[in-house]
Amino acid sequence: MDEVITLQFDGGSRGNPGPAGIGVVLRAADGTPLVTLGRFIGRATNNVAEYKALITALEEATKMGAKKIVIRGDSELIIKQMRGEYRVKHPDMKELYDIAQDRVRDFDHVKIEHNLRHKNELADRLANLAMDRRAEEKPAAGNGPAARPAADDVDAPTPVAPKAGDRFACARCGCVVRIDRPSSLRPHQLKPFGCQCGAKMGEAE
Repeated sequence: MDEVITLQFDGGSRGNPGPAGIGVVLRAADGTPLVTLGRFIGRATNNVAEYKALITALEEATKMGAKKIVIRGDSELIIKQMRGEYRVKHPDMKELYDIAQDRVRDFDHVKIEHNLRHKNELADRLANLAMDRRAEEKPAAGNGPAARPAADDVDAPTPVAPKAGDRFACARCGCVVRIDRPSSLRPHQLKPFGCQCGAKMGEAE
């Protein structure tokens, strides 16, 4: 195949490390998506998920017989490591980096570019859908409907953002916080509320 194929990849983790997913999109020269793939990969860090997404994209390009590729990802770290601008120090990432570099050598022409997040939307959505669907497959630990999964459960349900009017109370000092304006962050990026006394706050009854 002589056509230049664009590889877009994204990986994410809820907890870092935590439940992780990858998203891959391969596009023809005219921008048409040829391959769209989302996959849950278990427990991993964001950077490990990014590398696994890149490796999967390279493998899919090899399967279709591509010889000329453009690699685009929104992780500046991964892109600069692949281009040799940053060193790879972490052993887990070094192993995946070596695999990715080995896969890259299968192609005749390779260009590696940093892709802004808003231009990587489909790959990002596929990674998040993979995490969402895997989380929905497994119920929360315990017997009752209000039971919550263990903290290290890689199949924890998708985080839900608080809504205006929700209240959170501190079990230690008894103070209560009421949400007037919810955060614009994605649910998986939010952290538990912390009281000024140092304790974590839970949803008030």
